[in-house]
Amino acid sequence: MRSPRAARPSTRPRRVPALFLVTVAAVALSSCSDDPAAKEKEQTPEEVLAQAKQTLDDTSGVNLTLATTDLPSGVTGITKAVGVGTHAPAFDGSITVVLSGNTFEVPVVAVDRKVYAQLPLTPGWQDVDPTEYGAPDPARLMSPEAGFSSLLPATTGVKAGESVRGGQGNTEILTPYTGTVPDTAVKNILPGASGDFDATYTVTDDGELREAELTGVFYKGSPSMTYTIDFEDYGTDKEIVKP
Repeated sequence: MRSPRAARPSTRPRRVPALFLVTVAAVALSSCSDDPAAKEKEQTPEEVLAQAKQTLDDTSGVNLTLATTDLPSGVTGITKAVGVGTHAPAFDGSITVVLSGNTFEVPVVAVDRKVYAQLPLTPGWQDVDPTEYGAPDPARLMSPEAGFSSLLPATTGVKAGESVRGGQGNTEILTPYTGTVPDTAVKNILPGASGDFDATYTVTDDGELREAELTGVFYKGSPSMTYTIDFEDYGTDKEIVKP
């Protein structure tokens, strides 16, 4: 009696079940759709700026830094402003002003539609008119209608640049958007603004405006210059009161 032959291994390729392939494809597509960067790319530049405005308008407060390195000679104006802005609206920080060729750093608190400052050579806090120094009421910088966020929907010809990684720990995706802003919008930030302004906004993949760079004529009769505004620590919650 012959012994049974050992089964020969099959050389024919095994077919992968179609259901398995469909499942893998669905998972891959799902992971892509959840990618914030992929979602941002699906938005138009105008939609991204609209989202950035909403995010800034919705936050309780942020740390603000406005600065320039090219204030024209002979101009009375701001070289730097640093502080916390909230949607009370209120502001607590300092403003560095050039006046008659001299530079002064002035502590400022703006709340309840009044601006208080510790002026040089003057004791205590004084109720001041910021327009005398070419500045707005700092509390208005967080206004949805007349603050920094109002520049975004007023920007025309918006174009997206190339995204890069950055931020703390290099974990964020930052995308620049360029366009043109009319002086009617910029006057809310600095009253002396005139003409059109070149704008570059840096927006994160979470829809946060991190930086705005504006170039144009901020002070009447002076050359074009650039202000850079940084926005950090979204969600800052600070009670700001009259000093």
